[in-house]
Amino acid sequence: MIDAIHIEDRQYVIGVIGDIPALLTFWQMFKDQSNDDILSEIGVVAVALPGESVLPEARDEDRSIPTYAGYRTMLENHPEINMVIEATGRPSLVNELRNYLPPAITLVERNAANFFIKLLTSDKMWVACKVDLLHTQNMLKTIIDQMDHEILFLDSHGEIVDMNQPVRDRTGLSKKSLLGSHYADVFAGGSQNGKGIWDDPFDRTMATGQPAEAVASQVGPDGRVQYFRIYTTPIADEDGTIGHVVAVRRDITRRRLMENRLQQAEKLASIGELSTYMAHEIRNPLFSISGFANSLMRSTGVDDKAREKIAIILDESRRLDEILKSLMNFTRPTEAQVAEVDLNELVRSTMDVMSLPCDNQCVEQQIELEEMLPKVRANPDLIKQCLINLIKNSIEAMTEGGRLLITTTLNEDFVMLTVEDTGHGIPLGIRDKIFSPFFSTKDKGAGLGLAQTRKIVDELGGRVDLASVEGVGTKVTLFLPPILAVAEEDESE
Repeated sequence: MIDAIHIEDRQYVIGVIGDIPALLTFWQMFKDQSNDDILSEIGVVAVALPGESVLPEARDEDRSIPTYAGYRTMLENHPEINMVIEATGRPSLVNELRNYLPPAITLVERNAANFFIKLLTSDKMWVACKVDLLHTQNMLKTIIDQMDHEILFLDSHGEIVDMNQPVRDRTGLSKKSLLGSHYADVFAGGSQNGKGIWDDPFDRTMATGQPAEAVASQVGPDGRVQYFRIYTTPIADEDGTIGHVVAVRRDITRRRLMENRLQQAEKLASIGELSTYMAHEIRNPLFSISGFANSLMRSTGVDDKAREKIAIILDESRRLDEILKSLMNFTRPTEAQVAEVDLNELVRSTMDVMSLPCDNQCVEQQIELEEMLPKVRANPDLIKQCLINLIKNSIEAMTEGGRLLITTTLNEDFVMLTVEDTGHGIPLGIRDKIFSPFFSTKDKGAGLGLAQTRKIVDELGGRVDLASVEGVGTKVTLFLPPILAVAEEDESE
């Protein structure tokens, strides 16, 4: 019994003619050089073995192939055959088949069959390689597009030849519009870091043939500074010539913030150790100087010119004492009594005091307080001190008048107190220093106001956010944790 053969999906329905050695040789060659795609298009339905007395059963995978003593019998039993392969290569048999086969059946001689099998195999191998290459290319593109870092592929002039998806997402530009642009316009563009005024890593990579890196910063539309580290890596051709460069930009703003906080903590630790020494070694002789100056001031034997000089000594002694007190208070942990603070009420009472300085400076005051604002657990005097520090800074930044906006609002995690002005703004060059102790742009004061504000808010579990644009204004926001609706014993857990 011969198994049924499904041939309707086969392009070639083949009958093979030959003796057993030739058939076995041809079949083995066909199997070795073909693949599943080729075999799926070819169906061998019958075999003719002229001159064989005993006909063995041919097999193809899991099905049997019928064999016949002559090719005429094979063709009569299988009218679906549209191709005959002559596997022996005998000229007499080839001539006989040429005369007998109808035009609908293609005769393929042994040499031609070998040639076309190799050609078909090469074509399929090329297609398979192309499919594999496209798969690898798509997988690599997917990996690069899903990376958090921005990646640019550059030519030897620094112009963009390709980029990953994060670059297009950030710029909002299409790939076509970005191609051909200089990479510095995309990675370090803007007024702060244009080409020519920063240490360009691309130029160093092209000059040295080695990887390079640099830090760039820029102010966003919201007035916040972002820091980036840019890496360039050369891609050399076979002859060693650098034909392309890969540029990667990584956002290091959060890391920069942590570094600044660490530096400030180290500075505070040093100041704390120094303050104890200063309290004993400076305040004691200062007390003696003030005491003798007061005694001289009360003396009747001192003329007016001497009294003026003594008054200067007393004023400077008091100023130095105030600096020492500020320093001691700053380095000492905040141990003030905490209570439930209504920020809205605190803002109103503070502005009752600060409205006169605002009016004297021609500063328009605007207060926007969110209703049903949660209370915060803090010391009201310290929060009021923070608010007064911020308002004073804003007033001093608006030398020719302006607008002062104070708002309270709530996000998912914090109660926010914001002070915003229309002053001259803070230059980028000193943006990292304004929260540092003893840094001040004013002729007076110890430079502890903003540093003390951050210290107070940090100890409450909150944070301070700064946004500033030169010539537009500055906005400082205090993020304060709200009181949660749990019992006191639960809060301590």
